Amino acid sequence: MKWEEKILEYLVNNYRSSKKDAGSNKINRRTQVKPEKLYKKYRANDGDYDIINAINCTVELLSQKGFLIYDQETFGTQLKCIYLVDEKITQVEEYLHQTFGFVSKEMKKEAVQMIIDKYSGLSAACTVECDLLQQDLKRNKISANYEELPPILDALVFIENNQTELFVREASMKIYGDSKYFEINTLASVCQRLRKLRNKPCDSEEFLDEILVEYGIKKETQKLCLKGKFMISVNGKELDFSVLDEGIELDAKSLEKIDHIKIAATKFMTIENRTSYLRYSAPDTVTFYLGGYANRFQRDFIKKVYEDNHDLEYLHFGDIDAGGFWIHHNLSEITDVKFKLFCMTGDVLLHKGFKHCLHPLTDTDIIRLQELKRLDPYADTVRYMLQCNVKLEQEIVSLELMKIGGLLMRKLNET
Repeated sequence: MKWEEKILEYLVNNYRSSKKDAGSNKINRRTQVKPEKLYKKYRANDGDYDIINAINCTVELLSQKGFLIYDQETFGTQLKCIYLVDEKITQVEEYLHQTFGFVSKEMKKEAVQMIIDKYSGLSAACTVECDLLQQDLKRNKISANYEELPPILDALVFIENNQTELFVREASMKIYGDSKYFEINTLASVCQRLRKLRNKPCDSEEFLDEILVEYGIKKETQKLCLKGKFMISVNGKELDFSVLDEGIELDAKSLEKIDHIKIAATKFMTIENRTSYLRYSAPDTVTFYLGGYANRFQRDFIKKVYEDNHDLEYLHFGDIDAGGFWIHHNLSEITDVKFKLFCMTGDVLLHKGFKHCLHPLTDTDIIRLQELKRLDPYADTVRYMLQCNVKLEQEIVSLELMKIGGLLMRKLNET
């Protein structure tokens, strides 16, 4: 960002967020910025002279254009303070828009009004949202997230007017022309608004998106996938599934018919990704496919397994990244089962066979990992990941585990 843009934007945003702009100020304070706010080392002995000189020259140029005035030290060339000429606020915004593409407050207000005009009255939740936007405009304020609202409102309009039984991804196709967009981007925000509208807060035994059922929209039938040595008792009859090497898929609704689950192994392992679930097996382990964060049916099934098999060792195997660790954290919390991490340590990241599979961290990864760094199960591994800027997907790990040489890695994990 150029200094001209930075200085003017700072002053304009400062003015527009003040009581002066709303007309509610009692004291007429000047809109100002200190030069050290623009460059921390402006007054420091080790400050960069070229940067300081650029700020000084830019302020002088903008002063000549009539956009600002400034106070200067009595002896010397350093600036004391920079002030916006408030009467020129509209001209300054127009200049910023034409020169740098700046979006002024008036332009934002126009965009918000267009949203209100388009969506108000199309559904109950949309009208509530638009009324809030209108109230803000009357106070000369703009909702911080207004740019994110249109796709949320599109979904609300469709859902509240829906008359057809649909699966979630079918609804997403109808709304956005993309089967996954709804779940990835707007589902949580939409469901929160629908719950607020109906005064139906989400209790501890319920998932946020279950409100969609009231609008004829449901998730695809949930499947419970597991394999290994286990028996399930239904209506007093015990069914032995140990003979099925590839395991079984149970309709989630079957859970209420199950009397007892007997695990004929020493370990029960949840696995994050399907490829790794299909690839990995061990004679002493029953594996259970998650596919990400555990849903209500998976949670209840795991609770049933734990209720009937307290003495097992419970493990979780997932990606060595922020998502994988948060999935584990969530799993342990919602099931009240202490799952140990399986092959999700720094030692795995150091495995020479995985070097070409390591990925750098994204900005979002780093933020999420910083939170995890404070939690004991992940601290050491997360510190290594942040230090070396690496993460790893589990599919290559499960492949290696099932090779003859992978036995060494498995033993390493167990020590």
